[in-house]
Amino acid sequence: MPGHTVTLLAAQVVPARAQMATTLGFHIILACLGIALPTVVLIAEFIGLRWSNPVAMTLARRWSQAMGVLVAVGAVTGTVLSFEMGLLWPGLMRRYGAVLGLPFGVEGLFFFLEAIFTAIYLYGWRRLAGWAHWWTGVPIALSGIFGAMSVIAVNAWMNQPGGFTTRDGRIVSVDPWQVFFNHAAPYEMPHMILAAYMVTGFTVAGVYAAGVLRGRRDRYHYTGFAIPFVLAAVLTPVQIYVGDTAARSIAHDQPVKFASMEYVPHTARHVPEWAGGVYLNGHIYGGLRIPGFDSVLVGFGPGTRVTGWDSVPPALRPPVVWLIHLCFDVMVGLGFLLLLAGLWALLTWWRRRRLPRARLFWLLGAVSGVAAVVAMECGWVVTEVGRQPWVVYRLQTTAAAATRNGGVLASLSLIILIYAVLGAATILILRLLARRWRRADAGDQAVPYGPPAAGVPGRAGR
Repeated sequence: MPGHTVTLLAAQVVPARAQMATTLGFHIILACLGIALPTVVLIAEFIGLRWSNPVAMTLARRWSQAMGVLVAVGAVTGTVLSFEMGLLWPGLMRRYGAVLGLPFGVEGLFFFLEAIFTAIYLYGWRRLAGWAHWWTGVPIALSGIFGAMSVIAVNAWMNQPGGFTTRDGRIVSVDPWQVFFNHAAPYEMPHMILAAYMVTGFTVAGVYAAGVLRGRRDRYHYTGFAIPFVLAAVLTPVQIYVGDTAARSIAHDQPVKFASMEYVPHTARHVPEWAGGVYLNGHIYGGLRIPGFDSVLVGFGPGTRVTGWDSVPPALRPPVVWLIHLCFDVMVGLGFLLLLAGLWALLTWWRRRRLPRARLFWLLGAVSGVAAVVAMECGWVVTEVGRQPWVVYRLQTTAAAATRNGGVLASLSLIILIYAVLGAATILILRLLARRWRRADAGDQAVPYGPPAAGVPGRAGR
């Protein structure tokens, strides 16, 4: 019987999780851009309108074109995820669909608003007065944030379920407010939304930093770097604070997950902090041990008691503890690296009123987008793998939620192929746009989605 159970897990749960991880890992990057890129575009357009800055207006128009492409691709990948919730996890939706339907429904409404106003905003270039056009972009930014909150509410509820009443094993009443704003939502929502702004800001800035490294040291590239970089850099210390608060909350709400994040096998006080290292067969290989520091992080004192993963049976512990720990360390380490980049820029601006000229800074700026994406993906690995074996914490296991139908391996293979083609096509389209922008010919200025004509009095502030 145990052998049959392991075979069933490998044949059904692992492929289902792999497919969900593939689609979510791809879509979450587009979701981040969908959440935060409208704000970056609006900031650029605001600068262009408020100070009659033609460079900022050109950036706003060009970034809005990229935004339209990414929203379209994100809509496709998001639709696939919505179908997967029912196809891969019928046990979850059958039992808790009445609870999860509300936040998913709210997210759908905000997505429609985002799509509608994205179309209006793109069509409105040269057709609406300057500030009227700017205001049509505000609902895009707000819809992205509130839509993200709705989706994150589902994940937060899976980590800290509540807000419903059962009778005879069936849900008979639901408190929408408690479902949406569950116990994990106060730290998961801001953590993910701030991550989206960091991913978007550093990714867009990285493109222009790469241009500067190639010798394009002009106002266009410096402005294209500064607008998104400043936004992301300002939010980075806020994100670090929110992440620290989230980790402390996880230590209380999901102690076994936290024990896996921090290599705490046994419940104890004066627990050391491990930076790096691989846990295998009861030993930690490599890594830096800081005595008592994990207890300090949890309760601000070395005597704080930290729960170990031995507090539950082996079957209720997360798998591959070393993966959870290393992903957590990578996320934190990259977060502080991005903080360093922001502090470097801030110090140079404070002293010399300009961006740093050192090549190392621009190399750091060029890779900052990749660093932010990797940190965000690692954070999701910690969240999802760390919750295992539960899909709904302490209420339903992943094995109980997974589909019993065959064909998941085939659909996984098909998804990988389709997403590879979709990703390549998206990158190709963005590169074609960038190539046209670099030419900066008359045709580029004449497209419908262009800024007001430079040098024409009154056009920029219409």
